Amino acid sequence: MRQKRAKTASKGHIVPKTKTHSPSKIQLPVPPKKAAHSRQGFRTHEHIVYPAHGVGQIVRIEEQEIAGNKLELFVISFSKDKMTLRVPTAKATAVGMRKLAGPDIVKKSLDTLKGRARIKRTMWSRRAQEYEAKINSGNLISIAEVVRDLFRSENQPEQSYSERQLYEAALDRMVRELAAVEDVTETEAAKQIEANLLKGPRRASKSEESEEKQDEAA
Repeated sequence: MRQKRAKTASKGHIVPKTKTHSPSKIQLPVPPKKAAHSRQGFRTHEHIVYPAHGVGQIVRIEEQEIAGNKLELFVISFSKDKMTLRVPTAKATAVGMRKLAGPDIVKKSLDTLKGRARIKRTMWSRRAQEYEAKINSGNLISIAEVVRDLFRSENQPEQSYSERQLYEAALDRMVRELAAVEDVTETEAAKQIEANLLKGPRRASKSEESEEKQDEAA
């Protein structure tokens, strides 16, 4: 019996094969999309116009505690100027913050560029103040009026330093908003503005311009 048992034992037992499992793929959680929060008709991630700075983007809405009171703020980024501005949500409309101009306003502003320059016969210092007020109003049509009035074609005398500064400030504001509204580059927006300016009536000649400056000096 011992020999039979030994023979049986020599045959051995069949060891069942264990199944090898391939490592399962680890699925990373998909980050949720950033929800757009709305206050006073403005939404996060939306481009807006702030009168004193032009086009910016609302990056978030945050709360701060000031003197024991909670204050809700729009955090607005002006990427080109590398500046961040915080505006109380309750005062956004009161300070002149607005949405981007609609198609009708954009068309009217471009048509304004084609008009004849309206230069008042007053001292330059007073005119400069009026131009600056129009630029900081945030009104696209008013800004277009400044661009139109201070634009100089090739056959006209060059702008003075102060004229050039105001012209470039107004042009920059208009370019940025037009680019944001029409979803084009600022270069393309600038070309569109220049094309409309060149469609305007012939500007005053150099002799007429010099006569005007003499009248102002008098």
